[in-house]
Formats: sequence, C-alpha cells, structure tokens
Amino acid sequence: MNIARHNIIPPLNINFNQVEIKGKTIGIIDVPKGKDKPYQTNDSKFYIRVGSTNRVASVNELMRLFQQSGVFHFDSTPVEKTSLSNMNFHKLSAYFEEYKVNFELLTDNDKYTLLKNTDIISGEEGILTVAGLLVFGINPQRHLPMAAISFAHFTGNDITSELIDKQNIEGTLDYQVDTATAVIKNNILRPSDIEGNRRTDSVFVYPEKVFRELIVNACCHRNYSISGSKTRVFMFTDRLEVISPGRLPNTVTVEKLKAGVSYAVNPVIVKFMENLNYIDKLGRGLPMVYQEAKKNNKEVVFEEMGEEFKVILYF
Repeated sequence: MNIARHNIIPPLNINFNQVEIKGKTIGIIDVPKGKDKPYQTNDSKFYIRVGSTNRVASVNELMRLFQQSGVFHFDSTPVEKTSLSNMNFHKLSAYFEEYKVNFELLTDNDKYTLLKNTDIISGEEGILTVAGLLVFGINPQRHLPMAAISFAHFTGNDITSELIDKQNIEGTLDYQVDTATAVIKNNILRPSDIEGNRRTDSVFVYPEKVFRELIVNACCHRNYSISGSKTRVFMFTDRLEVISPGRLPNTVTVEKLKAGVSYAVNPVIVKFMENLNYIDKLGRGLPMVYQEAKKNNKEVVFEEMGEEFKVILYF
C-alpha cells in the first residue's frame, strides 16, 4: 500500500484484507480500475502490460493512453502535407449555409479565421486537422489510409468461411456511414411471404437505424491515432460484427454504454457529425441497439479486446 501511495503518480488507493481459508491466511489485494490514467512511476516511466510482462510505453502507445484519459484529442491535431487545396469547398459552403453564413462571400482572412475557430484547420499554415480532413476533405485516405471501413460477408459463421462480398469503403465519414449502411442492407437476406397485397418479412430483420447507429458509433468514436487498423464490419449467417480500433475511455464501461453514458473520444468529429444530423450526442445510440435486440429476444454483445472495441449483433 505504501508503494501504491508513494511510488505511483498520481497515487493509487488499493485495498488489503486477510481471510482464513482451510487453516491458511490469504492476503487479498484489490487494485481498482484507475480513473486517472495514465499512471507513471516516481522515476517518470509509463509502463504497459504485454502478455505476462511489463514494458515502457512507446510514443504512440503513450499518445493513446492520454487520449483515453481525455487529456489529448487526436482529431484536433494537424495532418501533415495537407492544405486548403485538400478541402471540398462546395461541402464546406453547404455546411456553413445551415448557420446563415455565406462562406463564399467572406474575405480570405475571415474564411481562415472561421476555419481555424471551428477546428477544421490548425496553425498558421492552414493545415487541415484530422477531423477537418475526415469530414470536409477530398480523398481523406490519401493522407489517412486506415481511416476507412473494411466490409466482408461470409457464407457461414466463421471467418474462414467462403466470401460472398468484400468491399473497402473510403471517403468522408458521412459518406462511409451512408455507404456501409447501404452495403449491410443489401447483403441481408430478407425471406418474405405474400399476405394479401403486401409482402412481409417471414423472419425478424433489424430496422436500418440499428445498422446505421453501429457504423456511426464506430466511425465517430474509433481511435484514429491507431494507424495500422481499419474499422471492420463482418457479416456472418448468424450475426454482424462491428470492430473499431481503440479502447473505451477511462470512465466508460460496457454496462454504462448500455445505460446511455457517452464520452467523445473525438469531440471535434462528434461536433461536425452532430451538425450534419448523424448523431444527437445524447448517448442514445447504443442503448437503442441494445433495447431493439432485447425487445425482439435477440442478443447484442459489447466487448473490449485489447486495443479494439467490438459489437456483436446476433440475427
């Protein structure tokens, strides 16, 4: 307990109890999940657990730890080698028009100030932020190649089954959401019967809003600092899996997600997508998916797997 109090920054409160089991005294050390991550040693080192060993965190791993804690937001950082020439100005004008701002009639200085104040560009050179590029950019994957969705539809219930369809969905985040939702909808089998003059589904099929919400959640809340992994959508005979890179933030648990607790890993992206009417920022998305499945006696599973978050929606 002294080590936890004096050798860890910030200090950690742990609990210690002793119990008697079969004539032996057993010490129970309870280390709670920390709310002030990342923690460092008193000699200023940050360690991460890999298998059964500890090692000093790399720069990228440390950046992800600070992002999970809410101290740092990757979506507001600049994307090197980008400029205003990478911007879709037609989309930008339509976006600001909703707020009674005629972007095209602004002076260059006013345009620059507006773009900087809304976190679309960063710094004095007019470099696009990650959020600005992903929402308003032209071909964002040229600079952020892993910021895309990989879709695969398998014949069976295993990833080794034969492929029915495979697509790589790129573009801005709103385009990715619309396209991925349409792809899922087109790949779902809808057995139907004729009743009178109407065709009705003979088996339960989730409404489109469920699939859309899962894709929106994956695109808006994934960790874009993890450069080696795309968002993956796998469709099997019995289920749909949506896997997004990045852990849940420090204060969020799977149970809290079901109850509607939300935390923006990417607050700038969330702001833009809310303004584009893709989310309402009230935390109602995943609870809606959970309740929709529960209402129809289906199962939905939320789980963390290392540096990824997975949602499994059973058909």
